[in-house]
Amino acid sequence: MIVIPPRVANRNRDLCSRLPFCYHIGMISKVKIGISSCLLGENVRYDGGNRLDNIIIAAFDQLAEWAPVCPEVECGLPVPREAMRLTGDPDKPRLVTKVSGIDHTERMTAWAMKKVEHLKKEGLCGFIFKSRSPSSGLRDIEICTSSGEPSGKGTGIFAGIFIKSMPLMPVEDDIGIHDPVIWQNFIKKVIEFKRMHRYDTETGKYDDNIICFNGHCKRSEAI
Repeated sequence: MIVIPPRVANRNRDLCSRLPFCYHIGMISKVKIGISSCLLGENVRYDGGNRLDNIIIAAFDQLAEWAPVCPEVECGLPVPREAMRLTGDPDKPRLVTKVSGIDHTERMTAWAMKKVEHLKKEGLCGFIFKSRSPSSGLRDIEICTSSGEPSGKGTGIFAGIFIKSMPLMPVEDDIGIHDPVIWQNFIKKVIEFKRMHRYDTETGKYDDNIICFNGHCKRSEAI
């Protein structure tokens, strides 16, 4: 059971009260948001633990239908497992275990390519990634040389494939969501994405020809 501290719950109510009225009336139903599984308290990390984030859970309490994802576990790696890091070219980093040097790049990449295609059919309106993760980190993930020396910064393997495949999807990480201003902006982007990119459950695709404004939608005419 997830227990939300009173101070966090109060913070959430205060933040929600600052959102423009149009965003409140737009939330007729919850929006589906992808999230790194460990942030919801699932024990999927390399050490067998989690990174339960009560602030995120409270901040989206009445807004989100979660779609949890753990790249390492879903691509077939065990719990617990050897920690990994990114190495090599910052533009095309490799995902390698820290001690044994096993390269899991192909495994992760093949799974991620299939996963993003599946997520496109889930009707996601945003994604919250775990920061500092070699698979899910959105920004500033340390990339090392083969000897372990820092050589640059980059994006986690899964996160990189996700944002490249769905460039219009609102994304943020757990550190960003803890900032009230970034949280508000993310929520606004998520709701606007839901309005502007209506998801067709029959075709399993976003219909970008549907134009929505103030809750009213119509199909745009081809030019």
